[in-house]
Amino acid sequence: MKYLLLVFALLTATPALAVQPDEVLPDPVMESRARDISQGLRCLVCRNENIDESNATLAKDLRLLVRERLVAGDTNDEVVDYVVDRYGEFVLLKPTLTGANKLLWIAGPVMLILALIIGLTFIRRRGKEPEVADLTEDEEARLARLIND
Repeated sequence: MKYLLLVFALLTATPALAVQPDEVLPDPVMESRARDISQGLRCLVCRNENIDESNATLAKDLRLLVRERLVAGDTNDEVVDYVVDRYGEFVLLKPTLTGANKLLWIAGPVMLILALIIGLTFIRRRGKEPEVADLTEDEEARLARLIND
């Protein structure tokens, strides 16, 4: 029975959200919009959590900022643009593919392909045995004396 309860608990577990009851907007539609926006914004303290999941003070401030902008009448895109203008593109969990980010997105695969080409070239060159020139009679005699001594 314990195992059944454990399995049930694991299957029904959801991540604990850090949103406090005093932050929740009274309008469920606006709150849903705020949650959608918050899912795409990174906590600048935790780095791998969105602001809804983070307990950091800065994340709380960002959650309140998002809700304030929505109450002021901003669209979802305007809220995200406002936050990005204020904190930089790093605040987005899914960065855009524009501007300097194109270089970052392309650099990884290009470097991988370049490394594969260099590696294959090195392996091919290493696999070939250098041709050894035949020894002259004097060199063979000298070698024999060195070996025998």
